[in-house]
Amino acid sequence: MRALRLTAWQSEPVLAEVEEPVPGPGQVVVRVGGAGACHSDLHLMHDFRPGMLPWGPPFTLGHENAGWVHAVGAGVSGLDVGMPVAVYGPWGCGNCARCVLGAENYCENTAAAPVPGGGGGLGLDGGMAELMLVPHARHLVPLPGGLDPVVAAPLTDAGLTPYHAVRRSWSKLPPGSTAVVIGVGGLGHLAVQILRATTAARVIAVDTRPEALSLATGLGADLAVPAQESAAGEIRAFTGGRGADVVLDCVGSDATLTLGAACGRPLGDLTIVGLGGGTLPVSFFALPYEMSVQTTYWGSRPELAEVLDLAARGLLHTTTTTFPLAEAADAYRQLAEGKLTGRAVVTPATP
Repeated sequence: MRALRLTAWQSEPVLAEVEEPVPGPGQVVVRVGGAGACHSDLHLMHDFRPGMLPWGPPFTLGHENAGWVHAVGAGVSGLDVGMPVAVYGPWGCGNCARCVLGAENYCENTAAAPVPGGGGGLGLDGGMAELMLVPHARHLVPLPGGLDPVVAAPLTDAGLTPYHAVRRSWSKLPPGSTAVVIGVGGLGHLAVQILRATTAARVIAVDTRPEALSLATGLGADLAVPAQESAAGEIRAFTGGRGADVVLDCVGSDATLTLGAACGRPLGDLTIVGLGGGTLPVSFFALPYEMSVQTTYWGSRPELAEVLDLAARGLLHTTTTTFPLAEAADAYRQLAEGKLTGRAVVTPATP
């Protein structure tokens, strides 16, 4: 079968022929209907070097995946061939306190995981192929009725990651509060919708691109602000001078982190979601009093089920551009060049 492979660090992926996977005991093979092209994959291709991670190439790309059960190994129950499923991406040990709660993104015994700190498309073979081997049935979440795998695939990361970030700040987003989303890309355009669907906060979107700001307002943002020097002032003016209760930085560059700190409110949250490589100097007077600054990584398996439910009910809509597997490398090129709005989804297989 064909697969889009990263064969070495700091290289472009190649389409290659590989053997079809066969499930062992407890394992499942998924026929991939959709595999999201994530900006973090570009970091894998261009920025990482040997030794920076506990795993490395070669492996098949694609860590946002959904499709249909193709084959099951001995001992697997509750998953029938043909059943539509989403793949929960972080693969932990399955036994530590975090994994037992379904938060395998924060596994505390990564040495016992299939690959330390990784998963399918992150050290192990992912979904940019016709078939994908999932090492344990617990990593699969059945899709709610009517939710297509092409729609569901990007929700496993681009939806789950901002959902987790918003969910942890729910207590700070009552009526009268304000949330800012910096970067209305693959994650950010879903963050806007998650805020609208699950909180009473007013939502402000910030981006450099007019088309992204237009998308944000179309998805329910109360205010769209161009990312320029006046942005923090516009946000403060909109909030009556108080600042934002929650800032979700879906970029993570020096400039966006500076903006997040400048427009935040005392007792607020600044959550770094994007992998832009920026830093934020911290000192007593550098941030609003008691502003909490945190990073997040993905989300839990129960949270993924909640995200899929929101989408099945029509409360989340992923703006996508689809590509056949033969054009998967082009999807990444367009992503790197900033030509895509929303998420690119590769479609290796059909029902």
